[in-house]
Amino acid sequence: MPAADFADRGRAALVELLRDEGPRVLAVLTRTTGSLPVAEDAVQDAVLRALESWPRAGIPAEPRAWLLLTARRRAIDLLRRESARPGKEAEAVALLICEDGGPPPDDGAVHDDLLRLLFTCCHPALEVHTRVALALRLLCGLTTAEVARALLLPEATLAKRLTRAKQKIVAARIPYRVPAAHELPDRLAAVLATVYLLFNEGYAATDGEHLVRGELCDEAIRLARLLRELLADDASVMGLLALLLLTDSRRAARVDAHGDPVLLADQDRSLWDPARIAEGVHLVGAALRRTPSRPDPYAVQAAIASCHALARTPSETDWAAIVSWYDVLITVQDTPVVRLNRAAALSERDGPEAGLAALDQLGSLRGYALLPAARGELLARLGRSDEAAAAFRAALALPLNAAEHRHLERRLAAVNGARAATDQ
Repeated sequence: MPAADFADRGRAALVELLRDEGPRVLAVLTRTTGSLPVAEDAVQDAVLRALESWPRAGIPAEPRAWLLLTARRRAIDLLRRESARPGKEAEAVALLICEDGGPPPDDGAVHDDLLRLLFTCCHPALEVHTRVALALRLLCGLTTAEVARALLLPEATLAKRLTRAKQKIVAARIPYRVPAAHELPDRLAAVLATVYLLFNEGYAATDGEHLVRGELCDEAIRLARLLRELLADDASVMGLLALLLLTDSRRAARVDAHGDPVLLADQDRSLWDPARIAEGVHLVGAALRRTPSRPDPYAVQAAIASCHALARTPSETDWAAIVSWYDVLITVQDTPVVRLNRAAALSERDGPEAGLAALDQLGSLRGYALLPAARGELLARLGRSDEAAAAFRAALALPLNAAEHRHLERRLAAVNGARAATDQ
């Protein structure tokens, strides 16, 4: 890409490109070197070089190849310092210098580089939430702030947790190697959670100008499909893929021409993807049949998504079934977010007063803007404009992407207008 074209894309676009490509380069280098710290240092150096040179020289036609070559050269420099010692460091240098820059094929069960590293990061020696946080931060291109919001944690707390995790990996000499097939089940829960949260960040971005980050949605679905190939009969894998497909089937209808959110009831359902809906419905049925005694949480969420996907019009939505599925979900995954979503469904089945009463029983969701936003909507439906306005203002004070912020500003203006009309 010519240098002049870079000015059109802007530095923000460059940073986004590097954030998208960095994890894939990191995955390849970690596989090759067997050392995440070396790979991290090398990729960070390559990214810095790109930020320095690409604005002058233009973005290469193959950005990932440029980053990989630059990072590989840096990794060679780092490993040569250790190559005087016999062992894996010398072997890693040899592998990096070889013509194709990669190791010979192995007999591991996982062959996709990024998925391999996901399983590698999700080592059982680390606490599950820490594994997920580490994988999201290193491999999925999410910032520390985005990971913190995804996990409903303060950013400072998440940063300390990541630092401790890396220190533990070094101190305990946890190997960065591809787990054998029999080791996959112990790591699967964290891998699934990572893919799920990666999709969530793509489907409803917690920051930035756009509501949807399609590249993250696509990557999450790609990883879920690879997991399905790897573990074809696993109900959780089926349920997760079904959930992602059914949810993503609405992507084209979720924003208007200005990039602003379109509520579910207002979406043009002719834009929904029938192929993804059909595949998702098939998968959720298979997943539920495999878990008759204790339903899988992903499969239950997919069942809820299928209720929406199969409704040809908003009035045909089976809210009674959706509330029932939320009741099932609470038995296996009782979280404040699940109860928030159940309250929204309850308001559709039984009216806004019932939904508001359910919201009032929620535990703490500090910093989660959707809670005061949901309260604002229900209060507005009840004609309690002053309280609705206060709730919307509370939501606007919390982290939101620009599209959601604009939507809530319009909702606040609407309730203020209704209040003014009442006062006249």
